[in-house]
Amino acid sequence: MADNTRDKLQCPLPDVCPRRFKGMHEYFSKKFGGKSIDPSERRQLAEDVLASTGQSQDIGIDPFLLGPQLLHAGRAKDYVELHDQVQTSVNLLDSLESFLSTFQKDLSAVSGQISELQDRSKDIENRLKSRRRIEKPLSNLVSDIIIPPPLATLILDTQPGEPWIPAIEDFERRLVTSRARTRVKAARDLGDVMEGLKIAAATKLRAFFLSMFHPIRSSVTTNMQVIQTSVLLKYKPLFGFLQRQVHDVANELQRAYVGAARVYYETGFRRYARSLGWVKARKVEKSELITSETNKEADLESKRLTYAKIDGPGVTLAYMADDKTFVEPLEALFRSLLLVFMDNATAEYTFISSFFINEPLQTVTSSDSSSLFSPTLLSPTQENPSFGGSELGEKRRTASVSSFNMTAPSFATAMKEDQAAADSIWKQVMDPVLEYCQTFVKGALEPMPPVVPLLTMIRLTEDVVAEVQKRGCPPVESYIFTLRLQLWPAFQMAMSDHVDALKKLAEGASAGYFSRAATITEDTLTAISRRYVSLFTSFVTLTEQEEEAMIFSNLLRLRQELSKLILRYASKISDPVAMNTALARVYDNLLRGLSAGTHATAHPKTQQEIAYWSNLEEDARRKIVSASQTRRPR
Repeated sequence: MADNTRDKLQCPLPDVCPRRFKGMHEYFSKKFGGKSIDPSERRQLAEDVLASTGQSQDIGIDPFLLGPQLLHAGRAKDYVELHDQVQTSVNLLDSLESFLSTFQKDLSAVSGQISELQDRSKDIENRLKSRRRIEKPLSNLVSDIIIPPPLATLILDTQPGEPWIPAIEDFERRLVTSRARTRVKAARDLGDVMEGLKIAAATKLRAFFLSMFHPIRSSVTTNMQVIQTSVLLKYKPLFGFLQRQVHDVANELQRAYVGAARVYYETGFRRYARSLGWVKARKVEKSELITSETNKEADLESKRLTYAKIDGPGVTLAYMADDKTFVEPLEALFRSLLLVFMDNATAEYTFISSFFINEPLQTVTSSDSSSLFSPTLLSPTQENPSFGGSELGEKRRTASVSSFNMTAPSFATAMKEDQAAADSIWKQVMDPVLEYCQTFVKGALEPMPPVVPLLTMIRLTEDVVAEVQKRGCPPVESYIFTLRLQLWPAFQMAMSDHVDALKKLAEGASAGYFSRAATITEDTLTAISRRYVSLFTSFVTLTEQEEEAMIFSNLLRLRQELSKLILRYASKISDPVAMNTALARVYDNLLRGLSAGTHATAHPKTQQEIAYWSNLEEDARRKIVSASQTRRPR
């Protein structure tokens, strides 16, 4: 019985089989810290364990014998709950796995969409870059070919004035750009509109410039230089537009200006030359030989030599001729005409070269302020600085070269073409003036004027040529040079006449007053010497160069003939002492005359002349002493 019971109780619970757990007593001792446990407590503990495991308490086994496994069985509920929690966690993990799997699929889809969006973004970015690259050129093209409404309104609804200057330059740039963009449909569509605006602008500008030319043609009292510098040059860009875009209108306006300016200058110079002719007729000076008794050339005032320079006395004005008592020497009248011609001719050439010469359209608008100074037609002033047409032309050509990168040969060719065009227009305008000046010069040489005023006029032409070269006016320079060539032969002829007169007198031939006297007196020699000294000092004063063959070769010839004449006079005296005394007196008179002109004594030629006559005087005085000693009785 006991064995069966034992067999039944061997393993009531597999996990708490007594055979697997020994020493329960020791277990509980360790459990409760080695303290002794009351049997009743021990039993109660076992019952609680069995109750928690669902085992019968009537198995008749001492709970003390169950061991530690029975204690673990008491926590089975916790394990079950833990198992349920674990199962729940596993289910949650399965759900999470399913969610993550779904999320991964969605993420893959989103990744594909993002990749597609990235590709689209790159494509859009490339298109944006391409558009940005063409944005500025396209913007420039659109802004260049379109016509802003304010610009069209200005051209169609207003009259030309200062606001037109930048507007027309802007319009022309757009017009040129539109013509260059023939492949652009928008530019072709705007072509007719631009042509219409061009015609409207040309029509208004034609009437505008013709109205400005009218005062020039209608009245000679109009101040030409004021109109040119203050009005016409200001609107040069408008005329340049016509030259480049509407050639027929520009040529018509050029012809209109040439006609008006030609009438203006022709009328003014005709009246001015006529007034000078009246003054010239009141006092006629003829060239007289140095041997002539009536020769008054030695009495010429030294201040008349100042007419050989531009900087000098004021010019003769036209209204002065109304005073019938007013007189001026020939060289003063010649100087007045030449200076008035120079100022007006150079001013006109500068205006023509800066206004009518076609300039290329500049890509960048630039404002060149240039002031042109010149006297009025009948009231020139020497204080006004000369303005350089060449300077303006250089600026214009420099701008052209910088714009078109011209090579040196093409630059030189363009300069020659521009100068030829300016010369042609200037000649058309000034032709009548050149004829009046030429006529006055011919009248001045008939009858032949005295040699000193003639040389004064020659020196004036040289000074004028130098000034014209500074102003850059080739046709005026050429014309003045032509006048100078006409004066030199007259001067040479007059000097030859003086030399021949002395030669004839020295050889015994007589003319004029001396035809009544076969002999030469000391008074005659004194008068001739005084005239010679006057010629010499005047020539030296008018000659800046130390060596000028045309002047000093003639003076040398004159001196040689004068020396022969003096010796011929002395040879008529038989007494050696009286002869040398007479020679000494003549030489002394010459030396005093040469030394009197202190302003010319520093000239090398004056020093040489004084040395020459001093040697002759000393030689005559030595001969006087020698002859006197010979006369003394021994």
